[in-house]
Amino acid sequence: MAAVIPMTENAGARTEIPAKHGEILTGKKTIYTCPMHPQIREGHPGPCPICGMALEPVAGYVAINEENSELSAMTRRFWIGLALTIPVLILSMGGMVPGLHELLQSWGHRSVTWEQFVLSTPVVLWAGWPFFERGGRSLVTRHLNMFTLVAMGTGASYLYSAIATLLPGLFPLSFRKDGIVEVYFEAAAMITVLVLLGQVLELKARAATGAAIKALLGLVPKTARIVRDDGSETDVPLEQVKVGDRLRVRPGEKVPVDGVVLEGQSAVDESMITGEPIPVAKEQKSSVTGATINGTGSFIMKAEKVGNDTLLARIVEMVGSAQRSRAPIQRVADTVSGYFVPVVLACAVLTFLLWSWLGPEPRFAYALVNAVAVLIIACPCALGLATPMSIMVGVGRGAQLGVLVKNAEALERLEKITALAIDKTGTLTEGKPTLTEVATIPGVDEGQLLEWAASVESASEHPLAAAIMTGAAKRKLPQKTVEEFASVTGEGVRGKVDSHRITVGKAELSGASMPADLAKKATDLRKEGQTVFFVGVDDAIAGLLAVTDPVKATTPGAIEALHRLGIRIIMLTGDNIETAQRVAKKLGIDQVEAGATPQKKRDVIQKLTSEGARVAMAGDGVNDAPALAVSDVGIAMGTGTDVAIESAGITLVKGDLGGLVRAIELSRATMKNIRLNLLFAFIYNGVGIPIAAGVLYPFCGLLLSPMVASGAMALSSVSVIANSLRLRRAVLS
Repeated sequence: MAAVIPMTENAGARTEIPAKHGEILTGKKTIYTCPMHPQIREGHPGPCPICGMALEPVAGYVAINEENSELSAMTRRFWIGLALTIPVLILSMGGMVPGLHELLQSWGHRSVTWEQFVLSTPVVLWAGWPFFERGGRSLVTRHLNMFTLVAMGTGASYLYSAIATLLPGLFPLSFRKDGIVEVYFEAAAMITVLVLLGQVLELKARAATGAAIKALLGLVPKTARIVRDDGSETDVPLEQVKVGDRLRVRPGEKVPVDGVVLEGQSAVDESMITGEPIPVAKEQKSSVTGATINGTGSFIMKAEKVGNDTLLARIVEMVGSAQRSRAPIQRVADTVSGYFVPVVLACAVLTFLLWSWLGPEPRFAYALVNAVAVLIIACPCALGLATPMSIMVGVGRGAQLGVLVKNAEALERLEKITALAIDKTGTLTEGKPTLTEVATIPGVDEGQLLEWAASVESASEHPLAAAIMTGAAKRKLPQKTVEEFASVTGEGVRGKVDSHRITVGKAELSGASMPADLAKKATDLRKEGQTVFFVGVDDAIAGLLAVTDPVKATTPGAIEALHRLGIRIIMLTGDNIETAQRVAKKLGIDQVEAGATPQKKRDVIQKLTSEGARVAMAGDGVNDAPALAVSDVGIAMGTGTDVAIESAGITLVKGDLGGLVRAIELSRATMKNIRLNLLFAFIYNGVGIPIAAGVLYPFCGLLLSPMVASGAMALSSVSVIANSLRLRRAVLS
């Protein structure tokens, strides 16, 4: 079945087009969205129908070397507009320059005004045409935005000046200074050029927020070397690789797709996926990930996931989706923005009326200039960019560190957690357990018991099941056919082998009483930190299996770092209390909940939440999925099951708690960055609008020129983006 790329969601109807194999990675189709309104998705560049901002390529669907047509167009308009605006400024301000003043006087006021009209017209009507187009659309769609204000401000300045040039006799004395109707072509042209400059700087800065995704996309190799059945080897385009193909990976090459090593060994640099710089040893049966870099060895691998199914493709799509999502804090900016433009329009009208009534002569000229300054300086672009820019950069930074964020809400919630519930197996421990002991009751052969147990466990996905199967394989025990297999979540597994009913797991699963010698043996093993499984045969407990799973080397340091962050740690495990407490004491874990079924894990999370704690849950198995779903933030280990990953808001690619520390630090840094952006945007508009309206004029004679207002408006947006980009260099553990 072909993958589908959503195209348009802004008109109610939803159009979709089929995506070709590997399209996310090759970027054959480019989808465009708005950072402020991620629900908008178009198949072509252009303005957002809601806010008018330039749509930008969606991460994951953009060709790596594709030209940014919006940036090119705005840059061209800026430079041509600037070239025409400079002489307009010279003509309008030349009276202040000795020598030039006399020359302009000799030309006459009327001639100078006409020259300004001729030069400024293409600046305003051609270079600034996108602003009028987007401003007009905002009125039609009733989504008033920054371009509504820009178009009205520049349009009013230019139209007033054009009428004053063409029909000066229409204006009464209240519009004249020394008998002359002053024109403001330089303000209209300069505002247009400065807004264009702001757009160029903003587009360049916004492009930088996708650097992490482009870096990931750039890792994809263009070809793969297929090993044919006859032993010959051929380089083929990556799109032609199919599941099951045997591929040769030579020293220094990139692994083409996800798969498993069949022959050879090497060390692979997986830092671009996990954030860890140390190469990982690979040998037969080791998993390898597409786009990682092979070291000095050579190996043959079998392709298991290609195209959109590879880990890199999933990361790109997950990160792109998270960057387009909206954090709850965005509602603050959305609420303010909904009322902002109408309020600004009202302020501009009020400014015009007050200056027309109370201002000095020429009153109407002052009224127009100050009203335009209010319209220009109040553009809400900085407010709208404050949250999405930080989210885009923060999520991209997380991807580089092996922290995948499912949505912006999870990133915001992670900042506030006070308690962390952790599964033991595969989260605190390696998840690569080994069988250490087999004990039976008298009359039962150890090999036979292990053979039956391993046969039943062969149908289970639990990490400890693999240890039992591996133990049986090392003893060269055959794997029998299992009938009537069933997995009892949180209890164990059962099935029928050689006509015997076999259970493996908790003693209660078999329904039989516990032999005293096995009970004592189990207690001793648990005190050593081992996990014990009881094996039931028909209606009796026939023996036990002991499995040990070493603690990950990174776990102690991560636990210590989490405590420094003020987080209480609770271990939730289906293991027995003796084993769980031994591990907890060794690691300094605050609370232990042993013998936890999926329902009990869920109940513990809900109890902690009801007590006022903000709880995150970290796990990797199917039995962790209910707890992950009810926690404030679910955190899945990338080495875990797909069910756990789908239930979680955060995924740690490498699968250790060191990534969790980085995730929490990233969340706190991102939210701090957002709050700083919002504070800056609110202060800017709160201070700028009164000054532009002329509130300081009665006290110190200070008025804010519309040109200065337009420069300040552009600077505010660029400042917000520049502050967001600081997250790319945030120092995390």
